Amino acid sequence: MALVRLGFGRQHLCLLKRSFLLLKLTAVVFAVLLFCEFLIYYLVIFRCDWPEVKTAAHGSGQKTLKAMFLADTHLLGEVRGHWLDKLRREWQMERAFQTALWLLQPEVVFILGDIFDEGKWSSSQGWADDVRRFQKIFRHPQHVQLKVVAGNHDIGFHYQMSTYKIKRFEKVFNPERLFSWKGINFVLVNSVALEGDGCHLCSEAERELIEISHKLNCSREEPGSSLCRGLQPLPGSAPVLLQHFPLYRSSDANCSGEDAAPLEERGIPFKERYDVLSQEASQKLLWWLRPRLILSGHTHSACEVLHGAGVPEISVPSFSWRNRNNPSFIMGSMTPTEYALAKCYLPYEDTVLVTYCVAAGFLVVLMLVHSGLLVSPFLFGWNLLRKFKTT
Repeated sequence: MALVRLGFGRQHLCLLKRSFLLLKLTAVVFAVLLFCEFLIYYLVIFRCDWPEVKTAAHGSGQKTLKAMFLADTHLLGEVRGHWLDKLRREWQMERAFQTALWLLQPEVVFILGDIFDEGKWSSSQGWADDVRRFQKIFRHPQHVQLKVVAGNHDIGFHYQMSTYKIKRFEKVFNPERLFSWKGINFVLVNSVALEGDGCHLCSEAERELIEISHKLNCSREEPGSSLCRGLQPLPGSAPVLLQHFPLYRSSDANCSGEDAAPLEERGIPFKERYDVLSQEASQKLLWWLRPRLILSGHTHSACEVLHGAGVPEISVPSFSWRNRNNPSFIMGSMTPTEYALAKCYLPYEDTVLVTYCVAAGFLVVLMLVHSGLLVSPFLFGWNLLRKFKTT
């Protein structure tokens, strides 16, 4: 009878140890998942803050607009999209975007093209699925406006572009080319159509830009001009130009920073109408619109260059881990006459992967110690200390 009780006691103790191990393993896994998939986004983005414009808006009677700029989300499609890649990278973008909205409270968000990865060849069903996922990832409150420009992966390069693809894109995203808020003019350019070969879609895109140029010029002139009668008045501020392709530059050789292109790639010459706009199209945009600031995407890397009479262009890095280990977005505080920009980095993918690897190693050690195949580090240290004292 005593032996039965002893055996039962040992079995009960063994079950308690296993339950305690399972509890510890569950706690570690839960803590790591909570940190890597939720908390890390709050900890990193919480450090970002809106920049202050040089001339205080309240002192000049101007209101400040808080705008977020991000680029190249590249949501994978049905052809090249592996389910694990979709799950990992889209969850990263969703958590980053939703956390930024909650912490930073922007008034408007601009996405500078290549929202999708396969819009240039996706089927109707594939497109509908991609749009549904985009609307879930980048959902936003009604008081926050979301504006999008087309990229080559959304409607195809010039030789792939068609009226059908453009209309399909514009049916989902407002095709508004000129957007004004708080006295600030934004021009959203379909840079894919600026091929300059006189095609129907290219001619239509240029015609729209010339009309916008006329409206902007009228906003800068004295009221009452005969050429401007009947036009809806616009704010008199120089516009902010938003597009996917950067204006022409020979390469990224003069770009710097931790999120610029790798050193070995910066000197590679850019191809006009593929990597950047042509010199002719770039000059036209500068002449027609006379912008005070240009923001673009496409290269997936950061860069800042000056055009013409000192007009700055900011290339916004990709927002996705699929294209960068250190994605980011731009925060802009803007008034009709001034602006200030700051960059907000997202969690590094390497940080998350290393955290998971360390946690996995800790779990392995924990199980080995429990099974007796490895001496507990605390017990080993205590025995070593005792031996040291005895000697």
